[in-house]
Amino acid sequence: MTTYIFFNEALQMLANAYLISAVVLIAASGIGLAVIETMEKTGER
Repeated sequence: MTTYIFFNEALQMLANAYLISAVVLIAASGIGLAVIETMEKTGER
């Protein structure tokens, strides 16, 4: 039994993966910036 994926389904899966990765990337960069900012603030004291 072969599992055949239609083109729209594959396209939708790719679009969802792209959007999810973009959101994760933005969240990770925000967290990274916050960590760096707190490190700089503690270093100034």
